[in-house]
Amino acid sequence: MAHPADAGAVAEALRAAPERGLIARGLGRSYGDAAQNAGGRVLSTDRLDRILDVDLAAATARVEPGVSLHRLMQLLVPLGLFPAVTPGTRQVTIGGAIAADIHGKNHHVEGSFASHVIRLALDTPALGRVEASPIADPDVFWATAGGMGLTGIIVEATIELLRIETSLMAVDTERIGDLDALMARMLDSDDRYRYSVAWIDSLAHRGALGRAVLTRGDHAPAHDLPAARRGRDRRLEFTAAERLRAPSWAPPGLLNRWTVAGFNELWFRKAPRREEGRLQTIAAFFHPLDAVADWNRVYGRPGFVQYQFVVPYGEEAALRTILERLSRARCASFVTVLKRFGAANPGPLSFPLPGWTLAVDIPASTGDLACLLDGLDTLVADAGGRVYLAKDSRLRPELLGTMYPDLPRWQAVRARLDPDHRLHSDLARRLWTLTGDRPSP
Repeated sequence: MAHPADAGAVAEALRAAPERGLIARGLGRSYGDAAQNAGGRVLSTDRLDRILDVDLAAATARVEPGVSLHRLMQLLVPLGLFPAVTPGTRQVTIGGAIAADIHGKNHHVEGSFASHVIRLALDTPALGRVEASPIADPDVFWATAGGMGLTGIIVEATIELLRIETSLMAVDTERIGDLDALMARMLDSDDRYRYSVAWIDSLAHRGALGRAVLTRGDHAPAHDLPAARRGRDRRLEFTAAERLRAPSWAPPGLLNRWTVAGFNELWFRKAPRREEGRLQTIAAFFHPLDAVADWNRVYGRPGFVQYQFVVPYGEEAALRTILERLSRARCASFVTVLKRFGAANPGPLSFPLPGWTLAVDIPASTGDLACLLDGLDTLVADAGGRVYLAKDSRLRPELLGTMYPDLPRWQAVRARLDPDHRLHSDLARRLWTLTGDRPSP
């Protein structure tokens, strides 16, 4: 693994890429193989982690690719600023956020991460250093946003930030009994909230299929805080420490349909039927799993597969069928979340499109999992949807072009930036159509 400390070392690493290629890697939180490169080389951005500038007046930050959202929040929240988009973990680098074009609970209002990138600079194998923005060289910019690190290695980015008055969230929560009621509620009133997400009981079935806890909110204004917290130091203090640690081992079968069914029942019942305006910390609202170090260990040695897809509005029947199949298969998932996406951006490999996105953690020990997921892929593709490449490790290559019909446009940009395929990954090798009309080494 290479650990370059500056852009010059990045360029040298590109020139010295082996036959099996090179791929950049941030904090390694991708669930799939996007930042793996068997037989090739991986370039870590852990030393490219400088915050170069914060412009308070413009609410922007200029950073290197290895800067994490966690570090940014530590610096920015006390200044009254916040990343415009954050996923379910703070342990994501800016370079990775752009390469995967991550999304959060606010896509229905503010789009994906790349929609808030003002400019980026990347080193490319064929053209050297290239600077791009949605205005200047937009083809390169949008091919890089969601391009899974295969257009170049990002060495710098300038991002827009959100102004906030406090480090707390004002949160409304309600318990909803079935999928139809949940979707109706989200369609009816989501647009009144900046952030919206629903936890779904994946094991519920029949009339309770899709029962959920819907959580929505926004950054709390200063006047919502107790008087003791309204001073600037208190109202903008940011704490996000890990409070628990998962055991280094988990008994085989710890997560099964009975234990997860019990957890899901408890989680659903403990949620308020309806509660408005509860104050929560940023960490509790956005990143609850970050509070548990190595939380993935509870799945034991077999691990788990995270499956995330989106289907367009009007294809709710596909979403219902998928939930029915997951429930019938007794998929023991205690992390199943539904969100709404707003308008797509021009990125040919960007995941979000207007519709419903469901993410589900499935223990890898689930019986006949490969057959189950292959069937779900077909349902998603037939509905005009797609799976999220940043979380994928098993999609059939023949479905890629169906799910991402703008793939040829992305391939044309890649051919200009890296005609010899020096940038490579296990994901690209597995879905070899990503790299052109021929399989790669």
